[in-house]
Amino acid sequence: MQTTIKLAWKNIWRSRIRSLVVIASIIVGVWAVIFLMSFSLGMGDSYVKNAIKNQFSHLQAHHPGFMDDQLVKYTLPYDSSLIAQIPEVKNSAARLLANGMLSTGHGARGVTIKGILPGQENALSGIQEKIVEGQFISDADLKGLLVSEKLTQKFKLKLKSRVVLTFQDDAGEIQSAAYRVTGIFNTGNAMVDQGQVLVHQAGLRTLLFADSVPQDRYHEVAVELIRPDMVDSVQPKLSQMMPGILVQNYKELAPDLALMETQIRTSGLIFIGIFMLALIFGIINTMLMAVLERYKELGMLQAIGMPKNKVFNMVVLETLFLSIVGVPIGFFLGWLSVKAFQQNGFDLSAFAKGNEQFGMSSRIFPILDPTLFIQLGIAVAITAFLASIYPALKAIKLKPVEAIRKI
Repeated sequence: MQTTIKLAWKNIWRSRIRSLVVIASIIVGVWAVIFLMSFSLGMGDSYVKNAIKNQFSHLQAHHPGFMDDQLVKYTLPYDSSLIAQIPEVKNSAARLLANGMLSTGHGARGVTIKGILPGQENALSGIQEKIVEGQFISDADLKGLLVSEKLTQKFKLKLKSRVVLTFQDDAGEIQSAAYRVTGIFNTGNAMVDQGQVLVHQAGLRTLLFADSVPQDRYHEVAVELIRPDMVDSVQPKLSQMMPGILVQNYKELAPDLALMETQIRTSGLIFIGIFMLALIFGIINTMLMAVLERYKELGMLQAIGMPKNKVFNMVVLETLFLSIVGVPIGFFLGWLSVKAFQQNGFDLSAFAKGNEQFGMSSRIFPILDPTLFIQLGIAVAITAFLASIYPALKAIKLKPVEAIRKI
């Protein structure tokens, strides 16, 4: 076997240019798969993180009836100190929610009115950092309104513009209230921004509850965890802490987020499949040429007593050696190029408007998945082996006498 290995290794360097071309194609293919997959994972991660930060948080709690009817009467108690007892919880915030109409001098639009606790909401979603003009709501400003940049462009609003919010209270009566624009924000997610306005919960509370005004009850409690992978362990703890309340994680609230993660993994397998398909034909072509060029030599080896299985193994080993040389270099270049962009990310600000429509950041940080190296290594080894079978069979099927006489 040692002799076969030595012969196979020497044979791949007999036609140096041809072997280097195959090795180069393997290197480029491996690098491209690693780079594209890391970029795709980064895009998916940006989408999921933005959705969690701006919209869903890691966990949300609601009255069981609220998710179906979204009536004002479906409230739940909120005690931030109680939730903070769970060690995995980073932040929590409660919100009053009402579906209503935003009316301005230039038109009207249906929006979700969020009554927030300013300090807790900012700690949870970082909304204050997303104020592009004006200021954040203070506890003393019960008639202030935070509106998105998208809505200000649509309705020609500016700071201190007067708007009217119309919605139903818990008795089913229509309530209207005037607010003034205090701050203009941009979360980077156009779909979310266009559908919500933020006010102080204390001002909204007196309008939503006509008869009695519960002070410690809200429609939604959002919880941010230290790490996303803690969701499955914290969700039952929170459910146990809040009996009779529906606690859902972000994947249950937005199945498209879970679908996005799955689709990225699937697209990675498709990338690998396309690369392997191209690689297998390239290797077959190269090894077949190598066998046909050495027709006389292979016939001579068999004529002097080299068993057919050793000839077969030699051709297979030549193919595997090409992969063994190319794959590690491809791994290294892939790791190096991803690491180079992980610090500052890809600047996609030229496509910022398009990214906002899909809730993605204008700067993408690629994510390197270690399992991709294992998948690629196994896939290339299998592909190289399969690609070597036909040339190897061609080599052992030749007739030594005819091969020796061949010019």
